[in-house]
Amino acid sequence: MSNLRDSLAIQLHAESGSEPVEWAITDALVRYEEAVAFMEARAEAIAAGHAREMVWLLEHPPLYTAGTSADAGDLVDPDRFPVHQTGRGGQYTYHGPGQRVAYVMLDLKRRAPDLRRYVAALEAWIIATLNAFNVRGERREDRVGVWVRRPDKGETTEDKIAAIGIRVRRWATFHGISLNVEPDLSHFTGIVPCGVTEHGVTSLVDLGLPVTLPEVDAVMRMAFEEIFGPTLRVETPLLPGHAA
Repeated sequence: MSNLRDSLAIQLHAESGSEPVEWAITDALVRYEEAVAFMEARAEAIAAGHAREMVWLLEHPPLYTAGTSADAGDLVDPDRFPVHQTGRGGQYTYHGPGQRVAYVMLDLKRRAPDLRRYVAALEAWIIATLNAFNVRGERREDRVGVWVRRPDKGETTEDKIAAIGIRVRRWATFHGISLNVEPDLSHFTGIVPCGVTEHGVTSLVDLGLPVTLPEVDAVMRMAFEEIFGPTLRVETPLLPGHAA
């Protein structure tokens, strides 16, 4: 149990007097290019002190992203879905409907300018969210993300349920996490997810939990506030090229 207790104990609150983190949810599918353009601009404004921190929850249409460590050989089916090169850390990942993507734009200067601690806090956030659904998520020292043991598949089998990929510029963070709620798991077969061949992927629904995205969102917000501090619900971000 020490892994779970240690995960839930991590906190990364902002300095006293900081404004709440804006919390936005977009219901429609968001094109990846639009999301990245928004994050780039928002992170720049946060670093300059011109905008509040933000967490943006959304879904993408089916696509693959290649992080800065991506190996071309891990793109098994390059023609299946659009492939986006991205500046976040990590390797190949899949995004699509039924997966809750959370883009996290925080100012680490006001929290802790420590990337390892930030990644640990993101892992703790996911683990706390899963714990609320009686799912034991675990971190691994040799691979980023959150994992679930699958004794039903074999004594040593474990599957990945959430991915983490971040970028930091002037201590302002962007990109973030993706939690598998009810995506089409067959879509992951077009890549080697995060370069890991020894383990599979799973989701909350695959684990027998018929939960909805709104239910997961509510739990994610409570878990986030325990680790990162207060949030403030705001409207969906206005994306580049969209009229007000």
